[in-house]
Amino acid sequence: MELVALLSSGKGTWGQVAGIVKRQQWEKVVLVCSEFAATKVNEFDFARTAIIIKTDFDRPISDVIEDLKKKLQDKFSGMEVALSIASGDGKEHMALLSALINLPVGIKFVALTKDGIIEF
Repeated sequence: MELVALLSSGKGTWGQVAGIVKRQQWEKVVLVCSEFAATKVNEFDFARTAIIIKTDFDRPISDVIEDLKKKLQDKFSGMEVALSIASGDGKEHMALLSALINLPVGIKFVALTKDGIIEF
């Protein structure tokens, strides 16, 4: 399965994303992040083989959704992706969810817990 993860602000959230990326074998990893995060993420080994999708989350949400739809359009081979939104805020979550649903692609949420990765 392919993984899409929002990589944004929030204390400890990059660790959550790194754990999900490292603890499971993914066909592909797509990290959605701001321009600022994109400049920093390549310093971390969990992101070296990932596809980095940059967007400006400060724009109106409809603009962010359209931007993400265009940038994500041809990235997935399957009908469903694993999605991590442990990082980020509500506006970022809504934009990414809306873009994925409108591609269309199915979504299975994933999270890293003390017992490992759970899907729901």
